[in-house]
Amino acid sequence: MTKRKPNRRKVPGSVFKRGNKWAYAFDGPPHPLTGDRQRISKSGFETEDDAWDAMEEAQTAVRTETYVKPSKAKVADFFTAWFPYARTTTEPTTAANYEQLAKAYVLPWVGKRPMQDIVPSVIAALYDQLLRDGRRKRDTNWEMFQLWEEARLDKREIRPREVADKVGVSYGAARKAFKRYEVGRVPKPTERGLSPKTVKSVHIMLSSAMTTAVHWRYLSVNPVNGVKPPSVPRRSHNTWNPAQMTRFLEVARGDRLYGLWVLVASTGMRRSELCGLTFDALDLDAAVVRMKATRVVAGGSVKTGGGKSARSRRPLALDKFTVAVLRKHLEQVSEQKRVFGKGYQEHKLVFCWEDGRPIYPDTITEQFNRLVDEAKIPLIRLHDVRHSYATIALRSGVHPKIVSSRLGHATVAFTLDTYSADIPDLDAGAAEDIGGLFLPKWEEDVS
Repeated sequence: MTKRKPNRRKVPGSVFKRGNKWAYAFDGPPHPLTGDRQRISKSGFETEDDAWDAMEEAQTAVRTETYVKPSKAKVADFFTAWFPYARTTTEPTTAANYEQLAKAYVLPWVGKRPMQDIVPSVIAALYDQLLRDGRRKRDTNWEMFQLWEEARLDKREIRPREVADKVGVSYGAARKAFKRYEVGRVPKPTERGLSPKTVKSVHIMLSSAMTTAVHWRYLSVNPVNGVKPPSVPRRSHNTWNPAQMTRFLEVARGDRLYGLWVLVASTGMRRSELCGLTFDALDLDAAVVRMKATRVVAGGSVKTGGGKSARSRRPLALDKFTVAVLRKHLEQVSEQKRVFGKGYQEHKLVFCWEDGRPIYPDTITEQFNRLVDEAKIPLIRLHDVRHSYATIALRSGVHPKIVSSRLGHATVAFTLDTYSADIPDLDAGAAEDIGGLFLPKWEEDVS
């Protein structure tokens, strides 16, 4: 290392030769906790002027508290630190989804790259790769269906154990898959590329992660801010009409969770809200249920939370029929407590097993699917009952503000934007209603 050059630019610090390159060094601010002197330096510049310019830029960044110390930390290193932070600052399902997206679609491609290499062009290239060839996880459901369908076409008997062994899944998973296929719940073949919706989810996760990276001084700016996610085509939801909803409830009448099915149909509550509903959240005398807690599946285990947002923790008025059904359900719960006595597990949950044990959320979905198959109505997801509630309410003339509030949406605009594709007839009806106020009837001669 050669002797430092005189400070010809009259700025704090020095520029000097390091091997065949140039370097700079200057005193940074004291450590915020210890007060120790911090030396800031960087080398690798081709010319002396380049080193002087870079040092002045670094000093400006230090003064404005935007300086990022050069680091060799890899993307994988950052995410290893970020995952626990996300678990403590977001809802359990959000944190689990973020971790799953990062591990499946980000780290395999850029995990070994230095964090400071991640610029907008890298993010854009990642999205393009994911859209073209981003699927890395096996689709075991499709693999099982192919085996089942091949045997069916060959008129050959095939058992769940055979499929489980060939695909590498549990016997229970194969057995449930057979039941789905037999009633027409068949999967679609997967494509090599991810859907725009999935890549947009990756974008949302990365935006949150890189914002934290800036706060933690891994980066000076968020590279995701310079990249737009792929556009997601608007599509309508799979929903039931009132007659189909009625048919489902008729079939579900004999089910021990009948109160749950009535409640989701009459309120549009989320599965997590139904699973987390406690006795103190119900005020049947006032005909109100208050959202207080949720039970969700996150990372394979059940977590208790407080809802997706402050708006989701909302009071909901109940109709007389729902109140009557819930009163009967609570009577049954009280009787089960008496029968089990000390063996009853008290979790204060409205919907639970006979001995008080919490019901695993996915079990509720499986029971819903069984009832739908028995009712012989269009196949929809349990969450689509929520969408059905929304579209039925809007079509019946309930004000969008009320529907939005009952669903726990952030804004009325979000509600209308979400369901506009499901209710095009409302737009046509609005055109006729408004036009009828001042336009002649179509039968009249307006020439």
